[in-house]
Amino acid sequence: MATAYQSFNLHTTPEKFYVEACDDGTNDVLAIDRVSTEMTLTGRKDIPPSAVTRPICGIMGTIRLVAGMYLIVITKKRKVGDLFGHAVWKAVDFDVISYKKTVLHLTDTQTQDNKTFLSMINNVLTTDGFYFATDYDLTHTLQRLSNTSPDFQEMSLLERADQRFVWNGNLLREFIAQPELHRFAFPVIHGFIAMKSCCINGKIFDWMIISRRSCFRAGVRYYVRGIDSEGHAANFVETEQIVQYNGGKASFVQTRGSMPFFWSQRPNLKYKPKPQIGKNTNHLDGFQRHFDSQIITYGKQVILNLVNQKGSEKPLEQAFARMVSNLANGMIKYIAFDFHQECSRMRWDRLQILVDAASEMQDDFGYFMVDADGKVLIQQEGTFRSNCMDCLDRTNVIQSLLARRSLQSQLQRLGVLHVGQRVEEQADFEKIYKNAWADNANACAKQYAGTGALKTDFTRTGKRTQWGLVMDGWNSMIRYYKNNFSDGFRQDSIDLFLGNYAVDEADGHTPLHVQKDWKFLTLPIIMVVAFSMCIICLLMAGDTWTETLAYVLFWGSASATTAAVILFNGKEFVDAPKLVQKEKMD
Repeated sequence: MATAYQSFNLHTTPEKFYVEACDDGTNDVLAIDRVSTEMTLTGRKDIPPSAVTRPICGIMGTIRLVAGMYLIVITKKRKVGDLFGHAVWKAVDFDVISYKKTVLHLTDTQTQDNKTFLSMINNVLTTDGFYFATDYDLTHTLQRLSNTSPDFQEMSLLERADQRFVWNGNLLREFIAQPELHRFAFPVIHGFIAMKSCCINGKIFDWMIISRRSCFRAGVRYYVRGIDSEGHAANFVETEQIVQYNGGKASFVQTRGSMPFFWSQRPNLKYKPKPQIGKNTNHLDGFQRHFDSQIITYGKQVILNLVNQKGSEKPLEQAFARMVSNLANGMIKYIAFDFHQECSRMRWDRLQILVDAASEMQDDFGYFMVDADGKVLIQQEGTFRSNCMDCLDRTNVIQSLLARRSLQSQLQRLGVLHVGQRVEEQADFEKIYKNAWADNANACAKQYAGTGALKTDFTRTGKRTQWGLVMDGWNSMIRYYKNNFSDGFRQDSIDLFLGNYAVDEADGHTPLHVQKDWKFLTLPIIMVVAFSMCIICLLMAGDTWTETLAYVLFWGSASATTAAVILFNGKEFVDAPKLVQKEKMD
């Protein structure tokens, strides 16, 4: 495999950027013309002595905004650990550098738009969870990597990467088009990685979780649900659990993703907007495309649908079950488990019902394992595809339980666990295991819903606590605010970053300037004034309670009526995306 360079210096002059590869034995320099934007391969002798120099950790890519092209570089990284001898890094800081030396060529409106687009790019870059390796392919599971051709193994990281999980794919278009530049860039995944050195029975082994978020149909909680016409599901995450001991390796892969038909749940100021299933839409076509690709990639599919089987979630569960039945594909099995109903009143032990129901299927498709010589002992022949409404909280709890069951078998087969020993009885390891899965839940939740996950007290401790309920309530309040009043901007940021929206320098008008209806400004002011007057009347009671009551009733009624009108027109008051047309989000 043609690995990427590991360290770089960025040399800046008024005319060019020079990215110097600092690995031993190389003289390669990437020259980027700041006027023509052309990229060429050159040598160190071409770097002018007058250039301003600083070290960087890697190139994220380039993007065009109103002011022209920008170079995005990784300026800080933190080592997560070693994966089979290959360093895995977390990108923790970035810099977005303009090709243009000034923005004097822009109008005031263009300057403001450019600042907004820059803040969008930074919004994505500051969302925690970007990882990379320069000499290992993080985008593929162990099993996929083992089933590759010699030609594949000779490819560069950019050529061979699974495009579903390359979050800087849009930013690297110029690099991908020029094979001679491939060593200057690498795929960056978004999600979560934990790598731990553990000990059971005096035997030291490596245990890891890698969660890869798909960049297809990516976005935020309420603005991206269901699937698109290509069958890509919202919030699709592939999670791989890896264990290595004494040269042997084992891997267990699960997926999560939004219910794969056309449905939406747009924010409208209500705590839980009612989900809407698309009408006059060929659901089965997109549904089949989704599962065809899943079966090709992962084999048999066992669907674990954890949504409520009553209330507003019930029609979604029924639609999912009906489509599986209509598809009549023997490779797909469907299990509905009403998580909230089954575990109500803190009866979390009832999750074992689902684990037991899935156990035979889990044993059937197994996991992937190779011995110290690289010989494949077992292949994983199917995956659990879990979902709840958001594919976050309930989903992560179930995935952690299934992963532990797989790990039990893997550790026994690798010789770490003795016959009769249970992995959950190993107190030191169990603490590491639970905390890592809870951290995985928090990472995925922050990236999609804007807050840490719910129910992580159970994942961390194995039981539900009163404090956990309080924290869930707090996180739910923050989610409500973000989903209604800041997620439009977050959705726009992701669409810009991933290339779903492209800025046209020549176009003087951007979609950022959407005029709000008069109600957006007027009604909240009326409500606040009316509510304030109601409080003032109570604090400054008149001579008679009759007079005070009349004032309070008047202003209270005005406040309540205005609030009701705002709630009725809720969609007009939320922060909606501006960059992508409505039909692209439905």
